[in-house]
Amino acid sequence: MKKAMSLSLRAHEKIYINGAILKFPHKVTLEILNDATFLLEAHVLQPEQTTTPLRQLYFVVQTMLIDPASASMTRILFEKMLTSTAGSFEDAAVLHGLNQIDKLVADDRFYEALKQLRGLFPAEAGILASSGQALEPRLCDMPPEAATPALQPASTVLAPRAA
Repeated sequence: MKKAMSLSLRAHEKIYINGAILKFPHKVTLEILNDATFLLEAHVLQPEQTTTPLRQLYFVVQTMLIDPASASMTRILFEKMLTSTAGSFEDAAVLHGLNQIDKLVADDRFYEALKQLRGLFPAEAGILASSGQALEPRLCDMPPEAATPALQPASTVLAPRAA
């Protein structure tokens, strides 16, 4: 068993734990004593915020974490989207990050995959800005902290492109 984790939540802030959504009327501190998958409301992307390829991929991984019952179906969508997303980037750092995310998802480490994806948002914003595409400023403020067979493992297509 891992060390207990304490989480402080503001009044009415939501937390997603093992597929359940919890909300408390008052400020509360939770202590998680065993392994659990959780996501704080501040890290939850809403559907209308999925305006870029990495944010769409984030939403799919988030769905696997929040709704474990549908994770196997959602994983198929993830594999397809990861392949497509990797094909839209030439940046070696982004491609390396996507490769790491693929490994984390394969190991059911969804929280860590989301953290990696949040870390790639600034690079994606820079790439989109340099190509003349604009992002809504509010979407850049996030802190860095599905049903057909997959064609091939995404990790086989995530190598950086030759110049």
